[in-house]
Amino acid sequence: MSQPVHALNWFEIPVTDFARAKTFYEAVLGLTIHTIEMGPMTMGMLSADQNAVGGAIVHGGGVTPSTEGTTVYLNGGDDLAPILSRVEQAGGSIAVPKTDIGNDFGFFALFIDTEGNKVGLHSMA
Repeated sequence: MSQPVHALNWFEIPVTDFARAKTFYEAVLGLTIHTIEMGPMTMGMLSADQNAVGGAIVHGGGVTPSTEGTTVYLNGGDDLAPILSRVEQAGGSIAVPKTDIGNDFGFFALFIDTEGNKVGLHSMA
């Protein structure tokens, strides 16, 4: 069996108030989130590129936001600072400011979204 190209295939960020979370992520990421219903779940798609690793905000079916457990790192683009600067004005909070990882691995930051999830950002600059 060959190794997968990417360790990550899909991710879901649980939300309790879908409309609030959709507004937050659209403002922070600067994108339009398309909503789809999948059975009892409401999903807001964070990527429209079929060839990229994707994910969604998800409401329903026993999902529970958390600051503990797995941390998903979203792509911060060329520089995560502009995205991070929109977190607080959109209703979230900064948990860890932009931080140099070292060893030419770029930068990371952590924020808490409007739903209580700890989410990361990564960029090379």
